[in-house]
Amino acid sequence: MNTEKWIEKSDKYIMKTYGRYPIVPVRGKGCKLWDVDGKEYLDFLGGVAVNNLGHCHSNVVKAIQEQATTLIHCSNYYQIPQQIELAELLCSLSFADKAFFCNSGAEANEAAIKLARKYSRDKTGKSDRYGIITATDSFHGRTLATVSATGQEKIQRFFDPLLHGFTHVAFDDVAAIEAAITDDTCAVMLEPIQGEGGVNVPSPGYLAGVRELCNKYGLLLILDEVQVGMGRTGKLFAYEHFGITPDIITLAKALAGGVPIGAMLATDDVATAFSPGTHGSTFGGNPLATAAALAAVRTIVEEGILNSAEEMGEYLVGELETLHKKYPVIIKEVRGIGLMIGMALTIPGGDIVKAGHERGVLLNTTHDTVLRFVPPLIVSKQEVNEMIRILDGILKEITV
Repeated sequence: MNTEKWIEKSDKYIMKTYGRYPIVPVRGKGCKLWDVDGKEYLDFLGGVAVNNLGHCHSNVVKAIQEQATTLIHCSNYYQIPQQIELAELLCSLSFADKAFFCNSGAEANEAAIKLARKYSRDKTGKSDRYGIITATDSFHGRTLATVSATGQEKIQRFFDPLLHGFTHVAFDDVAAIEAAITDDTCAVMLEPIQGEGGVNVPSPGYLAGVRELCNKYGLLLILDEVQVGMGRTGKLFAYEHFGITPDIITLAKALAGGVPIGAMLATDDVATAFSPGTHGSTFGGNPLATAAALAAVRTIVEEGILNSAEEMGEYLVGELETLHKKYPVIIKEVRGIGLMIGMALTIPGGDIVKAGHERGVLLNTTHDTVLRFVPPLIVSKQEVNEMIRILDGILKEITV
């Protein structure tokens, strides 16, 4: 079937939870996708920061193929070697001592919320110690708890009553967090760099200041690295840029190279709050997903992917800054770290995204007026140059 026929069938059978573009991808390799009609696209959305190793990386494909022939799923009532190895690897690469596995970023954040509340109550003996401070323009997921944690009204509307206990304050404002702390507060939950909120990078001292506040008031610091983790910023974890360590971190998206997985990592002390029966996941950490994740993480760490993300991020920012100077009426700012980059516009970016699709480049907007660039970390200079050439042509037409 062609694109038109697939869209017709989708409209008939799929719920309208996405504003889908008229593109039907059927094949991917590296930084490129091909649709059902054979059209080629440069993918600068990367599955929304999922395909950090590009599409169908050989190491991940091999791990999936080999694991699928031996054991795809078994219950978490049993010990799973691939899960144990992945937990060991992630803990050895981070501040953490223990891991919990699930299937998505929202589930990882749910686990973090539950762990923080239970730990605080166990530690203090106070049943009302449940409040969590989050930031405006944040995004933590689509479940009811993570929607409540998210600081965007457009995500929350229609779902009242929201889960009680979340306070939203301005991002990049340490004083606002301190002012929001009450006797009920147990944790602060932040994205080190806000993704869906517009690729917002905090001031250099912000997270260090928040860490000091958490230490001062006995609060847990939860960092949501679902989008920015796994090398996206040029370091394996974004918190490494800011000279701090959290108490809990959440991961998903790029963790298994495209296979659904989520993880919540914590220190030994905090992890003790979970015991058998307090939390779980049927599919979380199954052999297939964790085998894929082992291959993905090892590839990122061992094959120079972090250096590539840093170098190509600097190059891409430089090229986007050149466009900024060329089109100052349209472009307000270029910001980001590594290959987590946003271009703030003076106009809505939807038409630019559509024009990019027509010319073979996949982009998207976040917060309506910010073009987001999250290509695979293996993107080449040639591919960046081609995307810039196409984007330059689009912007030129807008200014005419």
